[in-house]
Amino acid sequence: MARRKNSEVTSAKAASAAAKVLSNPKSSKAAKSAAASALTQRQNKK
Repeated sequence: MARRKNSEVTSAKAASAAAKVLSNPKSSKAAKSAAASALTQRQNKK
């Protein structure tokens, strides 16, 4: 079965917030997991 391309893209504002969560040592494991997921959906700059 072919995989569908995920067309969801995280906004720049959400990506910035996610980066702050990942850089905060006090962030929970669940918060870091959600932030990492959001960043993987961020569109690459070309």
